[in-house]
Amino acid sequence: MNAPLLPETASLSATLSAALVIGIGFGFALERAGLASARKLVAQFYGKDMSVLKVLFSALLVAMLGVFWLARLGWLDLSAVYVPPTFVLPQLLGGLVFGIGLVTAGLCPGTACVSAATGRIDGWVVLLGLFVGMVVTGLFLPQGASFYQSTFHGAWTLPEWLDLPYGVVVAGVVVLALVVFVVAERVERWSR
Repeated sequence: MNAPLLPETASLSATLSAALVIGIGFGFALERAGLASARKLVAQFYGKDMSVLKVLFSALLVAMLGVFWLARLGWLDLSAVYVPPTFVLPQLLGGLVFGIGLVTAGLCPGTACVSAATGRIDGWVVLLGLFVGMVVTGLFLPQGASFYQSTFHGAWTLPEWLDLPYGVVVAGVVVLALVVFVVAERVERWSR
């Protein structure tokens, strides 16, 4: 369990309780923003409603800037933050499958949970599909183990990949987000 803002001596129940509270808050925010609606999620792929892109990019920025400044102020130990290892080809394939599933179902795993919690049938169907997909993947994982473990790069971060200082990458992502927000607004206006 990784909860870098809790003391290292925090019990498992304390870290799970913190995760539960954060998860409920995140789900509540998704529902209140209307992001548990498959129609709203799919509308971004037609350029009609870019709310999801803007909300998710905003969340990414808040998290990135929060981690950056908390570490700069000495309130967060970056070495305590778990960065999962990178497997380039398997993760590219996983991203492709995830994208196809998102466009097909209109929900991602998080929004499917929120949709199901609010009683929507499509959310339950997507969760059932996720469960079936996990079981099938688990059953066939030994046969694909060599591919699954291929192109290993360890804990690979964007500053390491770009060979740039952490602060420069953070500033670059902020500028990229501002450009994306402007382009998203224009796409929405153009598609109306």
